[in-house]
Amino acid sequence: MNQNFRGALLAAAFALALPLGAAQAQSELKIMAPAGPGGGWDQTARSMQQVLQSEKIVPNVQVMNVPGAGGTIGLAQFVNSAKGDPNQLIVGGYVMVGAIITNKSPVNLSQVTPIARLTGEYEAIAVPASSPLKSMADLVAALKADPQKVSWAGGSAGGTDHITAGLIAKAIGVDPTKVNYIAFSGGGESLASILGGKVTVGISSMSEFEAQAKAGKLRILGVSSPERLANLPDVPTFKESGVDVDIQNWRMVAAAPGLTPEQKAQVTATIEKMAKSQAWQDMLAQKGWVNTYLAGPEFEAQLAKDIAATQTILKDIGLAQ
Repeated sequence: MNQNFRGALLAAAFALALPLGAAQAQSELKIMAPAGPGGGWDQTARSMQQVLQSEKIVPNVQVMNVPGAGGTIGLAQFVNSAKGDPNQLIVGGYVMVGAIITNKSPVNLSQVTPIARLTGEYEAIAVPASSPLKSMADLVAALKADPQKVSWAGGSAGGTDHITAGLIAKAIGVDPTKVNYIAFSGGGESLASILGGKVTVGISSMSEFEAQAKAGKLRILGVSSPERLANLPDVPTFKESGVDVDIQNWRMVAAAPGLTPEQKAQVTATIEKMAKSQAWQDMLAQKGWVNTYLAGPEFEAQLAKDIAATQTILKDIGLAQ
């Protein structure tokens, strides 16, 4: 038997003997964060990049930012350019669900391949350290006096931040459609406007405010968790302050449209390996993110429920028809 032919035959036999996951391990990934640098999606994508590479799950991971319209600009680009490519992923979540509805987006999450819900995070309301607002009670009083005079900096229109602001107004008897909300496409821009005193309050996922709060530049008035958070024990919940709102922002990862069942299984296995690693658990603790990992048909069913519930909330606060 020819030496080269025998070598090729042995190599083929060895490849067949490998477990499926080992034979098909992904060597590269491109993760889209459909928002500007500094925000929750950008942090999620870069945390994934760090863990996937440090744990040698995927040796080469790139992150790209495509900001705008609550992630729907990036989503449209992803749907149109990534079809059938198992090496492309997009980060999304509750904000994108709301933005799709509010912006009447021509693309939606039914056009991608949902892989897993990864994290959850509570909302926080913050003011500059020099602000006259010292508590949620002060904010409530200002809103009741004139909601138009209270400007809010947050993420995309119709996203979790906007929904939370509307729910707070509704809970205290203020018309949610009167909320003076200014949408930013990235956490960095929003934070700059809050620190610069260009708005009355900022509303965002807690991790985006924590460092500035600990440095004494921001004061966090309240968080949307049902109970006080271990990393911010001095900050009251909205409910403690008499505002009956409790909400959690969640984040997910999706793959390209048009994947084969084998490609979908491959991507799911990669993300599961990351989510179950100690490095990912450490990352969650460091960021103050809640582990809400859910994959497969269970996640797809939950996503459908969340989309329906968001449609109802947005109608209630006047952001959808």
